[in-house]
Amino acid sequence: MKAPLAIVTDIEGTTSSIAFVKDVLFPYARSRLRDYIARQPEKVEPLLDEARRLHGDLSLSAEEVANLLDQWMGEDRKIAPLKALQGMIWADGYVAGDLTGHIYADTAPALRAWREAGIRLYVYSSGSTEAQKLLFRHTAQGDLTSLFSGYFDTRIGGKLEATSYQKIAAEIGVPAAGLLFLSDHTGEIAAAAKAGWRTKLVDRDGATPGAVVKLSDLAFEGAA
Repeated sequence: MKAPLAIVTDIEGTTSSIAFVKDVLFPYARSRLRDYIARQPEKVEPLLDEARRLHGDLSLSAEEVANLLDQWMGEDRKIAPLKALQGMIWADGYVAGDLTGHIYADTAPALRAWREAGIRLYVYSSGSTEAQKLLFRHTAQGDLTSLFSGYFDTRIGGKLEATSYQKIAAEIGVPAAGLLFLSDHTGEIAAAAKAGWRTKLVDRDGATPGAVVKLSDLAFEGAA
C-alpha cells in the first residue's frame, strides 16, 4: 500500500480495547457524575446549559440535568456536553492514578513507525478531544500525545456522515486521496470512503477477511 500523507485513526476497537471504554471508563464517570456536578458547579454550568438546550428545556435544575446525562450515558449517546463532562471526570481519575489508558501492544510501535516515516497522525473519535488526549497521555507505554498532530471529535460532525470527513480533510489541509482512515466500524469506513478517503477496516478478532488485525500489519511503500 502506498504511504498516505496522513493517517486518521479511531480509538475504540482500533488502537484501544472497546472493553476498556465500556467496562472501565464509562462506569467510572457514571458513578462520579452527580458528585462532580455538585463539587464543580461553575465549571460544569456551561455544559449543563448546553445539555438543556439540546434537550429543549432550559428550566431543568442541575439535578434534573444530571438525571438526563445519566440517561444519555446509559444509552451511550454521542452528545458533546456529555462527552466533555466525562472527559473532566476521567481527567481527575488519570491524575489520581485510578485510570491508565489502554492501548493494544502493537499500537505504540506502529504509531511511532508511521510518524518516523513522515506520516502525520490524527485521532477522530466520538469521545471528546480532551478525553482522547488523556487516554494517549496516560498509557502503560508512556505519553504518546506528541505523536499526533491533531484530534477531532463529534463537534466537527457525526462519524457516520461523509461531510465530517470532508471537514477534517479541509482542516488538516490534505487532499482526501492522501488520507487513510482506520476504524473497526463499517459505517464509519463507508462514510470516509464516500468522502474520497482511503480506508482500512480494523478487526481485532480477525473475523473479517481483509481487515487489519494488528496495526503493525499495515505496511506502506515509499515515504509520505
